[in-house]
Amino acid sequence: MSHMQRDHTNKLTSRRWWLLATVGAGLLLIVLDNSILYTAMPALTADLGASGSTALWIINAYPVVMAGLLLGSGTLGDRIGHRRMFVTGLSIFGLASVLAAFSPNAELLIASRALLAVGAAAMMPATLALIRIAFDDPRERNIAIAVWGSLSVVGAAMGPIVAGLLLERFWWGSVFLVNVPVVLAALAATVLIAPRNDPNPEKSWDLTSSLQAMMALVGIVVFIKEVAHTPQNWTVVVLAAVAAVAGAVMFVRRQRRLAEPLLEFAIFRNRAFSGGVLAAAFAMFTIAGLQLITTQRFQLVEDFSPLQAGLLVAVIAFGALPSGMIGGAFLHVIGLRILISGGLAVATVGVAISALGVSLDQFWLLVCGFVVTGFGLGGAFSVASSAIMGNAAPKKAGMAASVEEVSYEMGSLTAVAVLGTLVTAVYAAAVQLPSNAPATAGESISDAVATADGNTAILSAAYSAFDSAYLVTMAVLGVALLIGTLTTARLLRSYGPRTEAMEFSENH
Repeated sequence: MSHMQRDHTNKLTSRRWWLLATVGAGLLLIVLDNSILYTAMPALTADLGASGSTALWIINAYPVVMAGLLLGSGTLGDRIGHRRMFVTGLSIFGLASVLAAFSPNAELLIASRALLAVGAAAMMPATLALIRIAFDDPRERNIAIAVWGSLSVVGAAMGPIVAGLLLERFWWGSVFLVNVPVVLAALAATVLIAPRNDPNPEKSWDLTSSLQAMMALVGIVVFIKEVAHTPQNWTVVVLAAVAAVAGAVMFVRRQRRLAEPLLEFAIFRNRAFSGGVLAAAFAMFTIAGLQLITTQRFQLVEDFSPLQAGLLVAVIAFGALPSGMIGGAFLHVIGLRILISGGLAVATVGVAISALGVSLDQFWLLVCGFVVTGFGLGGAFSVASSAIMGNAAPKKAGMAASVEEVSYEMGSLTAVAVLGTLVTAVYAAAVQLPSNAPATAGESISDAVATADGNTAILSAAYSAFDSAYLVTMAVLGVALLIGTLTTARLLRSYGPRTEAMEFSENH
């Protein structure tokens, strides 16, 4: 090879890795905004006067809209070009970040979060697609996709820490405004190093299917939230249930009629594919659930600063990193079943240890439990992408990528909707306030702290009730992980040590 050829090859190699850094920055923003609000919620709700129910929608608006749009955005990227989708998504994300940062009320903040989700849904499939286009060497592509997957764990852990650092010095809007310089840098880098836009006008795109999926998801979230609310508004409950069922039925029927459906249900017949989808969903459910309830408890009950609470839940990611690296490097030796089912089993034990630490008031035991939980989830996370992408035919790789991303979002969405509502419902049922307490103090721990005005009797009752709610929620989380362990173990019973994990390795 001549000197000029070597220089050209080195330049192309360098360009590929710079592209990975650029799309990685976009992915990091997407994942950060799933978790960055957890430590900011106490300050945010106090400033905007948001109720516990409204606070859940401030968090939920983002994953609900994104999950509804993700299936269609991958196909739209095939049609108009993934570079164009990435740039469009980044631009929308930057604009929505500014709107969210300066929102004067909860309603505008919820709308801004929904617009953030539109940008994120445009970007997310494009990040993986651009990696697949730029990395034509299989080994390099494996490394690049492994880095892409690891950023999901890192981003989820960084969210509470970044929020904590910002809230030490700035107001809650800074957790959104921090996105803007990253967006501007990524836009500039994309213009310089991303591969040219490569649209395929023959590819069909179906907005109706995306809207139907979103209708079903919103209906499910409203149903769960309202059923757990006391007292229930049964009109809202019934309407939400009808919307969820109608959206789901219309979506399924439409997919069966379309020549190129957004989701081909036959793909789930592959057990390794389904096992990977469940692993991603259960892992994100656990991480998002633990972050949400733990950051609330330790800020409101133990008087932790936002940064301290963020560092505490980051311990989960610290535990996940070593097992994630081991899983990715030795998948061919260990096998999918041990890494996924075994990882979820270890995480179940970790949650039990953490719950024991809270009940015994032993902080070190809580931290140890988080490390164990992270170690288990890291192994499952590290191979979920391989199981999903490697077991879909090449012509269905875009669909598989969308399903993978939806599984992440559904895990987070379900955690916030179910566990966030559960912890508030158990608190409201368990709290025994003194007779002079404001009525709102019985609705949520944040309302109690905001209205107690230093009354130790009210605060003591609120803290005791929230600890009960925290432990009940941890128990539900442990049961969910156990179900995930048993389900994936059954699905992956043929994928033990030294078995082939990927049917279509050319996808990786």
